[in-house]
Amino acid sequence: MNREMIDINDCTILLEEASSNKPLVDVCYFDEPVIAIAFYGAGDVGLQVKYKNKTKKFHHTKGMVLSFYADEQVAFQHHVSAEKPLQCLVIATTIKNLDKLPNGEGQFLEQLLSQLVHPKDHYVEGPVFNMNPEMFLLVEQFFSNTFDGELKMLFYKSHMTALLSHYFGQLATEESSKINPTQLEKINLAQEILLSDLENPPSLTELAYKIGTNTNTLKKQFKAQFGVPVFKYLQNERLTKAYHLIKNEQKTIQEAAWAVGYDSLGSFSNAFEKKFGYRPSQV
Repeated sequence: MNREMIDINDCTILLEEASSNKPLVDVCYFDEPVIAIAFYGAGDVGLQVKYKNKTKKFHHTKGMVLSFYADEQVAFQHHVSAEKPLQCLVIATTIKNLDKLPNGEGQFLEQLLSQLVHPKDHYVEGPVFNMNPEMFLLVEQFFSNTFDGELKMLFYKSHMTALLSHYFGQLATEESSKINPTQLEKINLAQEILLSDLENPPSLTELAYKIGTNTNTLKKQFKAQFGVPVFKYLQNERLTKAYHLIKNEQKTIQEAAWAVGYDSLGSFSNAFEKKFGYRPSQV
């Protein structure tokens, strides 16, 4: 279990990483009431939020953004296993610090997350959605940076500002084009189907049929929910998985390409370089 806390501009950044061959539960509390935004990276850890004999469960957290208000009575339980590692970045502040935040974050919190600024319970949940590719890449960079000292602090400051800018921008878009709950359930099912078989995903027509909608609705609402078209999302997930296969599981480039459905090594390498900025041989 790796946990790091950094205080920046009346905000606290919490970085958590954990993996285990045996199932384990990591429990996190806050020692004072906070307004926070949690960004879940490459791991797909299970999450349970517990307070006042209530439990809220999240089974698929990869790429999820969760905003919330929580006081000292709220417990966040991460259920870690070999298949579901933890990679979580939390940016938190307190209500008393809202006016001190330097880049207008307090104003955006008041405008877009007023239910968190004026809580009516021990735990109040704000919007939950999936990160766009730019946000996902920023989160990955928090966990892979190698800077020390003042350079590390400069890195965290700049990346926190960039991440929050993307977050509030996506949140504003989400607020202006909300999907009704029934359609949202279908779109989330489409995401699960894609993630369950990255090597042989269904066609757009097949995917629409599986979730009970048409292709036009699927394309429009999937992009509204996840920020990118269906197969751009699929490509990003394939390449992200390939990156981790090469880096963490010591797979060859050819093995990683095959594992995520690429038959052509050249096509795979070109797509990889376009996404990450370097060839897979440089991982």
